Amino acid sequence: MNDSVKKSIPLTEQEQLNHFRLLAAKYNLELDPSKPLELNDSGLDFLAASARSTDDSSWILRIPRRSDVIQSAAYEAKVLELVGRSLPVAVPGWQINRPDFIAYRKLPGTPAATVDAAAKTYKWHIDPEAPSPEFVQSLAAVMASLHRIDGRGAEQAGLLALEAVDLRAAAAARMEVVRQAYGVSDELWERWQAWLADASYWPEHTSLIHGDLHPGHILVDGNERVCGLLDWTEAECGDPATDFTAFYTVFGEEALSVLLKEYEKAGGRVWPRMKEHIAQLQGAYAVTIGLFALKSGLEEYADMAREALGVTVHKSAD
Repeated sequence: MNDSVKKSIPLTEQEQLNHFRLLAAKYNLELDPSKPLELNDSGLDFLAASARSTDDSSWILRIPRRSDVIQSAAYEAKVLELVGRSLPVAVPGWQINRPDFIAYRKLPGTPAATVDAAAKTYKWHIDPEAPSPEFVQSLAAVMASLHRIDGRGAEQAGLLALEAVDLRAAAAARMEVVRQAYGVSDELWERWQAWLADASYWPEHTSLIHGDLHPGHILVDGNERVCGLLDWTEAECGDPATDFTAFYTVFGEEALSVLLKEYEKAGGRVWPRMKEHIAQLQGAYAVTIGLFALKSGLEEYADMAREALGVTVHKSAD
């Protein structure tokens, strides 16, 4: 493994910024020494910073937080190559892609929200209580465009791909992994099993999905129209409802109904119980937390998973 990944990221902010400057120099990215770097510590997989180069271009710099992220980044590079030539909005184009350092020119637009890591909440650029028609319509159009990308081409490009007939079995397998690791309340387990057993909830097709379409990964322009999508590590050919769950969690059922109507207008493929399926999928979010905790080894997320799974979290005494 690369030495700069084996070492933990320096603890102080200044040491972190110095580390970014050293890696930029190592890979011949000439940063303007008179312009400050701005640290973004909110990402779970990468420590990030924004910077200016000597030609006055804005850059986003990323350093992996853990060794498992290196493989994820290699996968994300394949995704970006595919979606970058297929979507009507911007996605990152990695000018530097190394195991210990990724850099790309900053995309136009502003995240719909950013994560306040300390407060563990969103700082909003749009109105979360009443997302604008421009935001909802443009997001629906982008999602419909993404979901229409040919799944066979995605699979040939090296992306993970499931057939519709396998979606329930795959979901059941993920649930079982988390249950074996952490346990799950009887009530939650029974609800999941009823959902899995009822084919009417589930789609009869799969789509290329982003997989983690929360507001921090959605860029908007000055009119709140979606103009870019970030962080494609979770993309795959899978259940298209996945891309609606974060929206449903944040904006609620009424806004979801509007999004689904706009999605269908834009050419997105819907089915009779899609909205109910999205709600059921959101109700299984504990599985996603549990799988991330197992992958990352972060005890904080293991405790979050146990709580979401309805399992008692035993706090050690001080």
